[in-house]
Amino acid sequence: MTRIAVLGCGRIGAMHAANIAAHPRASLAGVYDIYRPAAEAVAAKTGTRLFDSAEAVLACPDVDAVLIATATDTHADLLEAAVAAGKPILCEKPIDLSLARVNQCAARIAGRGVPIQLGFVRRFDPGHRAVQQAVRAGDVGVLHQVVITSRDPGLAPEGYLRVSGGIFRDMTIHDFDMARFVLGEEVTTVFASGARLVAPDLMADLGDFDTVTVVLTTASGKQAVITNSRRATYGYDQRVEAFGDKGMAISENRRPHGMTLHGAAFTERAEPLLNFFIERYREGFDAEIDAFVTAVESGIAPEVGFEDGRQALILAEAALRSATEGRVVQTAEVA
Repeated sequence: MTRIAVLGCGRIGAMHAANIAAHPRASLAGVYDIYRPAAEAVAAKTGTRLFDSAEAVLACPDVDAVLIATATDTHADLLEAAVAAGKPILCEKPIDLSLARVNQCAARIAGRGVPIQLGFVRRFDPGHRAVQQAVRAGDVGVLHQVVITSRDPGLAPEGYLRVSGGIFRDMTIHDFDMARFVLGEEVTTVFASGARLVAPDLMADLGDFDTVTVVLTTASGKQAVITNSRRATYGYDQRVEAFGDKGMAISENRRPHGMTLHGAAFTERAEPLLNFFIERYREGFDAEIDAFVTAVESGIAPEVGFEDGRQALILAEAALRSATEGRVVQTAEVA
């Protein structure tokens, strides 16, 4: 059994703790949160050990690996400490809001050989993953375009938005990773347009956007188009499309079930879309933990690692620069 401790017991950390506890080849070795009541609640619910500090977790011989789900500004420090302790890591995105800090972290952990997996859960969603596999298998022929739609059901709390790093680093970063995953090529140019249509006054105060469109292009000319909104009244809108010269592969939105009702007064009625990320990516989160356990057991590098996190942040920085300056940005300018 791989003994995994969880650092950070907010909503996503609590979910990860429960998933680890339920995994057949893993055990929850303990939890820690700077806000002790949160950690106490998770420890009580899962029946696991409560640690007094992150340092105690990393020093514990009964902990084989750690999952970092703390505040974003602690990720890089904890990554470095966990690598120094020789503990494999699954870290939520982003590594940090500052690319300079991520590059510094990369230099400090280089050559240490400790497995690091980044929390880009959408790679593990069955539908999204099937699109990527269809592209690799040649089912759509030569890939021309990837279209990614990602819209939240409602605006996040203001307190969260103020520390999120902005829509490109916080929300679109998942889509940047998905674009790279499906394209199979690195992006060379980024053009982004941002608007303030959901909460104009708040976004202006934050210097952020709530509605964005991004066009990514690779050296061979392949394109990825990403559309984001902070509010979709009909639910959590998550779709991926890959279009090629022989066809198209699509991963659609998810609903509680697939039944549709037809009647004389209407064409079709279906259940509403699943409401948010924990429900929508339920299977993906399970598969993500399974992939991490397999990487720890086998000693192989996780399929989505530190460099993937760094590349996604490069695209986020390029998109922010593009939206702010109104021009196409070369990724080489940022990297």
